[in-house]
Amino acid sequence: MAKKKDFHPVAATANDLRSGAVVFREPDGRWGTEARRAEIAETPEDAERLLARAKADHDSCIVVEPVLIEMAEGRPVALRERIRDTGPTAGIGRTA
Repeated sequence: MAKKKDFHPVAATANDLRSGAVVFREPDGRWGTEARRAEIAETPEDAERLLARAKADHDSCIVVEPVLIEMAEGRPVALRERIRDTGPTAGIGRTA
C-alpha cells in the first residue's frame, strides 16, 4: 500500500504570455516576478483552488502553463524553481 504523500505549502508559477518572464500568482490575483510575494496555498484544497485560478488566467491568455511549486519561508524549495526566481546562474558548479 502506497504511503500518502505529505502536503507542503505551494504557490502558482508560470511564464507571462507577453514578456516570457517567470511570474508568481499573488494574493490579489496579479502575477508578479517575486516568489516571496506569491499567494501560498496551505492545504490541498487551497492548492486545488489556486491552480484553478491560475489555469483560468492561462485560458484568458495572461500566462503560459501554470504549475504549483513547493514553497518554504517565502522561497521555492526546488533548485530549478529557485533559479527561475532569482535569475541566471553564472559559475554555479564551476571549479577554478
